[in-house]
Amino acid sequence: MTSSKTVQTDIPRHEDIVDERLVRWFFYASLVYMGISMLGGLLMAAQLVHWYPIQNIEFLSAGRWRMIHTNAVAYGFIANAFLGMLHWVVPRLTLHRVASVWLSYFIFFAWQVIVLSTAGGIIFGPAFQSQDWVMEAARNLHISMNLGAQGLEWGETPFWIDPVALLGLALVAFNFLVPISKAKGSLYVTLWYFMAAFVWTFLTYAMGNFLPEYALAGSSAGAVGGLFIHDLVGLFVTPLGWGLMYYLVPIILKKPIWSHGLSLVGFWGLAFFYPLQGIHHFLYTPIPMFLQYGAVISTIAVEFVVATVVINFFGTIWGDSRMAFKNLPIRWFYTGIVYYFITCFQCALQVTLTFQKLIHFTDWVVGHAHLVMFGVFSQWIFGMMTYLIPRLLKKDWYSNRLCEWHYWCSAVGVFVMFLDLTLAGLFQGYYWAALQPWEVGLNGSQPFWITRIFAGLAMFFGFLCFVYNLVMTMRKGESNATATATA
Repeated sequence: MTSSKTVQTDIPRHEDIVDERLVRWFFYASLVYMGISMLGGLLMAAQLVHWYPIQNIEFLSAGRWRMIHTNAVAYGFIANAFLGMLHWVVPRLTLHRVASVWLSYFIFFAWQVIVLSTAGGIIFGPAFQSQDWVMEAARNLHISMNLGAQGLEWGETPFWIDPVALLGLALVAFNFLVPISKAKGSLYVTLWYFMAAFVWTFLTYAMGNFLPEYALAGSSAGAVGGLFIHDLVGLFVTPLGWGLMYYLVPIILKKPIWSHGLSLVGFWGLAFFYPLQGIHHFLYTPIPMFLQYGAVISTIAVEFVVATVVINFFGTIWGDSRMAFKNLPIRWFYTGIVYYFITCFQCALQVTLTFQKLIHFTDWVVGHAHLVMFGVFSQWIFGMMTYLIPRLLKKDWYSNRLCEWHYWCSAVGVFVMFLDLTLAGLFQGYYWAALQPWEVGLNGSQPFWITRIFAGLAMFFGFLCFVYNLVMTMRKGESNATATATA
């Protein structure tokens, strides 16, 4: 009896180790960037069918909004949401606060400055750089000054932001690795993924934003750029996303993960195969063929790794499949898991040299990218927010119906967009393979591009339902039931 009481007193209270206000702030910032990104995506889609509403304004040109669209998703929406979740999950798994709460608040504000400065550099950098006094200062200092976007996919952040962003990633790693190092006993697989992500993200960002810019050129820079593009998804977003799934799914289902062994197979498979596949973005290029073949093989191998993770999660819900219909966060999570399997299966096909002849540079790749970023990770994040926001606000959702609208508009909308762009890519590939004039491919793509706009509008409508539901939830009175359930 005495030992039982001792164990209870050794467990810190939730409010003593988790700063819920900070988690809310990260979530709110994340949603702001998602709204901006979706607006940018709709503008880009409208431009392709000649419906672009903002003509002849340099700062709002489609090319710049395209970079705002992708950067706001990766570094604004996903990064902020994951930082919020880390501040909830790591203290609860380790039973220790982050290394410094003050540092956490500094990281929050500093990260918003980094994201907004990136957007400012993309939009206003070229105009500022063309000023006579700026060019004169660069000549006097004997430097080549590029204040706008860098020429690297997903790495468009201006050069003067990169060192600050890298420092921010180092501070994030320090803040969470300290409590993880204090944890007693064996570490749950979620913390394995988190620790790897802190190291991988720092190295991936440094590799992609410094080596091609300052140290490499030609096909070598292309090879590193390909690694950066893919490792940003596989070594930053994926380990954090899967780690959070391994934490939240067992908690909501109230049962342990089906196989701890399979969870480790998934972790080590990701660590071994994922860094090798980035070159598949540059097939049929001067990059040595042995690297291209290696990327193809490792990409196909990752599909088998992902299959073990998917099997593990479906083994966990086996016997409780009704939860996927009754529990909305679980439905979000398992929808993303299914989409992840589809994405990786598609990837295993499209990286073969034979398939690349048909779909290279087509909208097939665009559909693939939207399914993985919005169909997988955004679905997971919305599921996390749907689960946590009532616990953070101590209030039940204002409207469960609006939560359902958000789910169905997002899940169906992104899948329609994926199918639409996949078909568009096949048609484009066959047009080009038949040596049809370029205008034939453009005209044939118009119905698909129009369909994409309406799919995007459905997704945006679902997002607006979620934001409205959140605002109304914040305004309603406190729910004692939810406040009690948080404990």
